[in-house]
Amino acid sequence: MDFTPHTPADVERMLSALGFGSVDDLFAHLPGEVRAPASLDLPAPLAEAEVMGHLAGLAARNAGLVCFAGGGIYDHFLPPVVRALTLRPEFVTSYTPYQPEVSQGVLQALYEYQSMVAAITGLPVANASLYDGATAALEAVNLAVGATGRRTVWVSRGLSPRAREVVATFARARDLTLVEHPLAGGRTSWQEGAGPDPAVVLFAQPNYLGVIEDYDAAVGVAHRRGALAAASVDPMLLGVLRSPGAAGCDLAVGDGQSLGSPLSFGGPGLGLFATTSALMRRIPGRLVGRTLDEDGRVAYTLTLRTREQDIRREKASSNICTNQGLNALGAAVHLAWLGPRGLAEAGRLSIQKAHYLADRLSRLPGVSPAADGPFGREFALRLPADPEVVVAAMAARGYLAGIPLPADYPELPGSLLVAVTEKRTRAELDGYAAALEEVLQDA
Repeated sequence: MDFTPHTPADVERMLSALGFGSVDDLFAHLPGEVRAPASLDLPAPLAEAEVMGHLAGLAARNAGLVCFAGGGIYDHFLPPVVRALTLRPEFVTSYTPYQPEVSQGVLQALYEYQSMVAAITGLPVANASLYDGATAALEAVNLAVGATGRRTVWVSRGLSPRAREVVATFARARDLTLVEHPLAGGRTSWQEGAGPDPAVVLFAQPNYLGVIEDYDAAVGVAHRRGALAAASVDPMLLGVLRSPGAAGCDLAVGDGQSLGSPLSFGGPGLGLFATTSALMRRIPGRLVGRTLDEDGRVAYTLTLRTREQDIRREKASSNICTNQGLNALGAAVHLAWLGPRGLAEAGRLSIQKAHYLADRLSRLPGVSPAADGPFGREFALRLPADPEVVVAAMAARGYLAGIPLPADYPELPGSLLVAVTEKRTRAELDGYAAALEEVLQDA
């Protein structure tokens, strides 16, 4: 009880009211296999300096592999200004805003974030962020179902497997029909058929295999069927690729981890969400607006609050009741630091380096592209060896080689997904190629 605000007297009053003799009695109904043992075998107490030394020793055991893994979380260069600003006490200790009168500084930062997301996606309205890319995709489906009244959802198999799992879970709970459209040569094959019209056509740009999808095909099939078109985008490539808004998409979602957030063992992410003015009142989560107060001064406030906490539950657009405020701030700082030219340059360098490495690796015996079509900073390779074995062997040589694909894409046996960012050097690219050649020779 040392780490709770309750005094022993408080605990005794609680137990007396409940009719229990001890705190353990509160948990007696739980099965033994889910309860912690009586003794946790904790180490002896250490002084603060000793604890810090111990933690530093544990951190030093991290492998420090050169990262060529992606799949939605990427090792981009993180400018020091992001860490310097996001770790300021007024930001790092601030909880996500609930009330309109919350700190003007936090609200202004979120407003600037929204403005930048709207700018890079080419859509007029963006919210103050969601949890991650997968939940943002889910909220796009939720919005589309509410806006159209339809119960069918079309999803590209090129969407991230994790996002597809989240959408599928939601579809089961809402009794929606989920129709998955296959990949042909790496791109989505939109097979219209004679089924019911969908509420939304959801795809990734680029897709999970790194292939750049045909915007016109995806948006065209959506609008022909009277559906909304939703693109899950890679924000670091939006300085190079056509924006979803310019392509005619009604919704743009994605994970903003690559903007202002480190890898951090895969999280937390940052859910990007932008849409049209016509759909603005259906946006999930928070929206920060800019106005003038009664003295004519610029003021920021939460607006169009359609969360279950603010209006009748049955009228809520979503049960999302928080946002990734600190990560959104980091994304805003990162985008401001890059600027339009910097974002485009980071995207171009990533693409150029990815193509350089793909070309080198494709020359190795038995290695070939696993998908056709143009690709961005990520590509899939078919290997002459088990990709799981290859990844382990490459780790021993100092490289996080990529993501084995067969578990998520059984139709791509022996395939590996490789990601390259602007952070990778020529020496690292050449070293990766040499190490993979050595691993394949030993396989």
